[in-house]
Amino acid sequence: MNRYRRLYELIDLDAIDAVITEERLLSAVQARLGPQVDRLLALPAEPQTTNNPYDDWARVGIPVSVFPRWLRCTACNRLFPVASGALKLDHNAHRIDKTRYTHPNCDKARRPPPAVPARFVTGCTNGHLDEFPWVQFAHDGVPQCANPILRVNDVGSGGRATDLQVACLTCGAKSTLAKAFGPIAKTVMPQCRGRHPHLGQASEPCSEQLRTMVLGASNLWFNASVSVLSLPVGGGSLAQLVYDHWAAFDKMPVKEVLVYALASDRVLAAAFAGEDIDEIWAAIEARKAGGIPSTGSDVRGPEWAALTNGSSGQTSPHFEAEPIAPPAAFASKIASVTLAHRLRVVTALCGFTRISAGEPDDLRGVSPLESKRAPTWVPVVENRGEGIFLRFDEAAVQAWEANAFDNPLFESMRREHRGWRSARGLDPTVGWPSERYVLLHSLSHALINELAIECGYSSASLTERIYSRRPGEGPEPMAGILLYTSAPDAEGTLGGLVNLGQASELGPILQRAIERAGLCSSDPLCSDHEPDAANSSIHGAACHACLLVAETSCERGNRYLDRSTLVDTFRHTGLEHFA
Repeated sequence: MNRYRRLYELIDLDAIDAVITEERLLSAVQARLGPQVDRLLALPAEPQTTNNPYDDWARVGIPVSVFPRWLRCTACNRLFPVASGALKLDHNAHRIDKTRYTHPNCDKARRPPPAVPARFVTGCTNGHLDEFPWVQFAHDGVPQCANPILRVNDVGSGGRATDLQVACLTCGAKSTLAKAFGPIAKTVMPQCRGRHPHLGQASEPCSEQLRTMVLGASNLWFNASVSVLSLPVGGGSLAQLVYDHWAAFDKMPVKEVLVYALASDRVLAAAFAGEDIDEIWAAIEARKAGGIPSTGSDVRGPEWAALTNGSSGQTSPHFEAEPIAPPAAFASKIASVTLAHRLRVVTALCGFTRISAGEPDDLRGVSPLESKRAPTWVPVVENRGEGIFLRFDEAAVQAWEANAFDNPLFESMRREHRGWRSARGLDPTVGWPSERYVLLHSLSHALINELAIECGYSSASLTERIYSRRPGEGPEPMAGILLYTSAPDAEGTLGGLVNLGQASELGPILQRAIERAGLCSSDPLCSDHEPDAANSSIHGAACHACLLVAETSCERGNRYLDRSTLVDTFRHTGLEHFA
């Protein structure tokens, strides 16, 4: 028994608790980041058990560094780098959130006023982030004075960039921040130095022009992630349990170690209570013999099969789907509806982009999470919830596609798509999501806004998942929409969304969503809008008053949308899918 105990103790239980078993997601991450990624790890968390701010739960954190390193005194408006020695760090060991920099020698305040981060930083489309060149900018790039002392002057009343001026108190040089924005910025802003502040001061070659960005702006960070729905593994409930705890069983050499583990680990003992040891070990050996199937980059194919077929009698704590008939009024357009009573969405963070959100399957310009080596693990987040899945009639979609392909709207959208990818240094001949995707995406956003009114969840808490694939692009064509809500707690959500999927409820919701799409409060400006790659608005008739939704809800950054694919608008007729 001591021998088996030692073998069991060789298993890193703390690491196992953090490992998330989701083979499809791991395979998808490996297809993007490389085969060296072998683990999906949950974020560390210490539950709050008391209100004492000095307990262990309050000590959980991550290492940080100061950025930007230029700070502004809130009293005298002078700019100082952290390394200048003019600022003092007031460290509060008991309240880390109270730690701050102050300006001890300020002549505008009786007590040392706090110093706050400078308002502007710079970045580029390759994911780099750097300090704003304050000294160079104040002197218009000419040779600088020996000891520059900078101050930000507000010369207007609106708080805009045109109202701010950077002045050197040493030599008297001045420059308005309006030069740092717009077309003129290309002539005054320097070339990117290839900096990643979260990776230290190391730099890499970069030929992009720096862009001025407001500190805290939403375009400073866009996550580059991959997500999957957890699907039943097959083989019954015991096989599912073994799969869910595979991190603990993967390294067990003999059955006796399993016996000791079930007797020693309360989590495993509770999960497998009442199960026969021999049957558990047989399921473990069967899984080892089967290996890990590789799905590569095809993440949504298995999900499409599960959602269109329902649970098929399989039991899973993470997935339960019930196919039902569609609303009678939409039976010619929608083939079936699936009520997803139970969903688990697992999302892996692969990196992030700046300036603009990246494409779902493209990692160009994605900033890495670490620099010293290729990642061997990625952080993941689990969310549980519910959703409604609509499967569209393939024949009806194909008939609409044949009519829509040569429409001037899509010709313009495809042209701007190529321009947008060319501006980001990507191959302009690929990446077009297809006309059917625009149709599905537009209806998805219209439904999100309508469902938010009825279900009690905000529109920002609803998320879309589009299943779009034309004939010949895969095993079978796909045309479907999954709208779901999820939460990180173990119970998920309360069923307020899935109840609206019943035909008696969904029919009127669809009807109202389509009717609302016909007229926008911003018409005719909205209906006249043309795709514009220069402003990253690769959409037609869509605005915040009708189709645009929160970034947390849309999988494409509010691109590839147009109301005229659903119904007639002021600008386009004859393209509508719903009469």
